[in-house]
Amino acid sequence: GPDGIGGGGGGAEAAGGCGALLAELRQLWGEIGKSREERERTVRELEMECMRVYRRKVDEATAERASLHQSLAAGEAEIAALTAALGADSSPQLKVNKWTMSLNDRVSAATNLLEELRAMKAERSKQFTAIRSEIDKISTEISGRSYGYDNSPRASEFDEHDLTIRRLNEYRARLSSLQKEKSDRLHRVLEHVTEVHSLCDVLGEDFIAIVNEVHPGLHETADPGKPTSISDSTLASLSQVVAMLTSEKTKRAAMLREAVLPLVELWDLMDLPEEERRSFRKATAVLRPAREEALSSGVLSIATIKKTEEEVERLTRLKAGRMKELVLKRRLELESICRSMHVEPDTSTVPEKSIALIDSGLVNPSELMASIDEQIAKAKEEQQSRKEIMDKINKWLLACEEEKWLEEYNLDENRFNTGRIARLNLKRAEKARLIINKIPAMIDHLMSRTLVWETERNKPFLFDGARLVAVLEEHKQARLRQEEERRRLREQKKLRTLFSEKEAMPHLKRPGSSFGRATEPCNMSRKRVDAAPPSVRSSSGSSGSSGGGAADPFRPRSSAAAGSGAGHCGEFFRSGGARRLSAAAPFNYVAVSKGGGGGGGLSSSMMS
Repeated sequence: GPDGIGGGGGGAEAAGGCGALLAELRQLWGEIGKSREERERTVRELEMECMRVYRRKVDEATAERASLHQSLAAGEAEIAALTAALGADSSPQLKVNKWTMSLNDRVSAATNLLEELRAMKAERSKQFTAIRSEIDKISTEISGRSYGYDNSPRASEFDEHDLTIRRLNEYRARLSSLQKEKSDRLHRVLEHVTEVHSLCDVLGEDFIAIVNEVHPGLHETADPGKPTSISDSTLASLSQVVAMLTSEKTKRAAMLREAVLPLVELWDLMDLPEEERRSFRKATAVLRPAREEALSSGVLSIATIKKTEEEVERLTRLKAGRMKELVLKRRLELESICRSMHVEPDTSTVPEKSIALIDSGLVNPSELMASIDEQIAKAKEEQQSRKEIMDKINKWLLACEEEKWLEEYNLDENRFNTGRIARLNLKRAEKARLIINKIPAMIDHLMSRTLVWETERNKPFLFDGARLVAVLEEHKQARLRQEEERRRLREQKKLRTLFSEKEAMPHLKRPGSSFGRATEPCNMSRKRVDAAPPSVRSSSGSSGSSGGGAADPFRPRSSAAAGSGAGHCGEFFRSGGARRLSAAAPFNYVAVSKGGGGGGGLSSSMMS
């Protein structure tokens, strides 16, 4: 009935609303005067219409439920696929309770999870794409398949069903390995390019042209948008270029060395000024192997080598015209070295003879120059071996100079005057006496050292043409004779003093005594003088006769020293025209006569 119509709504509010409408409809029907059959027919129509509406709603609800189940199943299937692709460990899981949650809630939860998983897949796919793109690009650069650079390189296909973190890490490891290999290759390429640039700079070659033959993108002026080629072929080509340039560098260095060696010899031979040498100073670095790597720019270029060879030819022609001057210069150098050693230079290359040989054309000037250079080398070696002995000779001669000065100082009657100069001379005299006392030891040591030198070299030590040991022995004997002469003079002085005292006391004479008897001491003294060596008697006689009176066996000590100083070191240098040893002038031995006046002396002389 009509009440069933209201009760089919399924709710109290809906039933109350339908019942009120039905009551109002019945009231209206009563007022209208509808028959019962019409009323029942209308009610049945209403019930049928309500049934149709309900059925439609039920069908719609059923379809919606089925759609939700289908959507949920599809979502769960996609969630399962995405979870499998992304990895269960790194993917969120769907957590729903089908017993407590409605289909809409379950579908909503699945939809949210599905969106999250899709976003993760898109991000993961982007990472895979980027990594694979970089891998493909580096692999292409290493293989050298393409020299171009594509800003959007086509990534190789990858399995979209395996987007796990494990797979991503494998791709990352492979990319890291390729990046390391690329870095190593790039470093090797840069090393090769740097070496090629350095070699081209030294050899004066065109760096850009040589590098372009290997790859056009290897130099600084290349297109910055293109990557540096790191392929095996590029590395192999660069290695070949480096080897070729290194071989060329070695070859040119040998060529330049062959040109520079005679150039330096000509410089030294001709004593050229620094201004003429300056332009070729960089080329001489090739003679120092330790600095070969530091050769300046273009020093091994063909132009530099040719210029050096031309300079050698020019100096060779110039040398021919200056050979006489060079020979004389070398000869003077040899004489200077020999003069410092007090030896005679080789007479085979005296200036007059050398010039005559050059003018006659009998001797090659270069051979003559080589001969003089060899003599200079031997003279320098000899000078070095004689250095110690020459130093001792200089000390001995300086001591002799002090002895000579002291002798003159002792003859000075004003040496005891007051004054600054007198005090300085007095101090010098004290030092001179100490030095003079060492002269015998100096001579002995010098003789022993000279004998060792002669033994080692099996030849005599010559000094201005005389054997040094013989000269030292003569000087040593002369000093001994001088000491004997001084002792004799001291005895004569004592006898003269006694004679003078006797003559000053005539009252001591006895009557009838004769002069000869009073002068017996003097006669005894004269007998002692007569018993002296002939040289001493001759010296005394000449001294007495020079006074213009009778022969006097007694004379002042100063006069005696002036007349009989043959063994004295000062007289040794004052007699015979001897000169002081120096590096600038040759030293002469003193010629001392063994016979006649002078009391004996040196028998050999030093030839200038």
